[in-house]
Amino acid sequence: MYTFEDFVKIIAELRSEHGCPWDREQTFQSLKKCLADETEEVFWAIDHEDMENLCEELGDVLLQVVMNSQIAAEMGAFTIEDVIDGVSQKMIRRHPHVFGDVKVSSPEESLALWKEIKRQEKEAKNKRAKEGENAAENAEKP
Repeated sequence: MYTFEDFVKIIAELRSEHGCPWDREQTFQSLKKCLADETEEVFWAIDHEDMENLCEELGDVLLQVVMNSQIAAEMGAFTIEDVIDGVSQKMIRRHPHVFGDVKVSSPEESLALWKEIKRQEKEAKNKRAKEGENAAENAEKP
């Protein structure tokens, strides 16, 4: 049975100079429709409770994630490991009732906590972006 690491290597090989011409020419933009189509197929499989098809279509979505990450790695932007690290950190941050000391007693409380943490993260990100813009503007002034 192939592993996730095997799959990442397969995609890298497909994108290599001796790989597949179609895979090598793909970009973030060209893969957008593929990701949308595969996501729709996941929805169809869920709606029809078709587990065999769901397994296949989730693989196709995973392909899109790994392919986009490989393109980013080739550009020096980020790697699939960065994607996994980022989403893992996010899951831990947004579940302090599992990985910390916060207590919740219902799915509704869990969702409200998730939304509040997400709001705080977005606010902090926007603040950092604004501070970065201000710093850049001040650096340009004589």
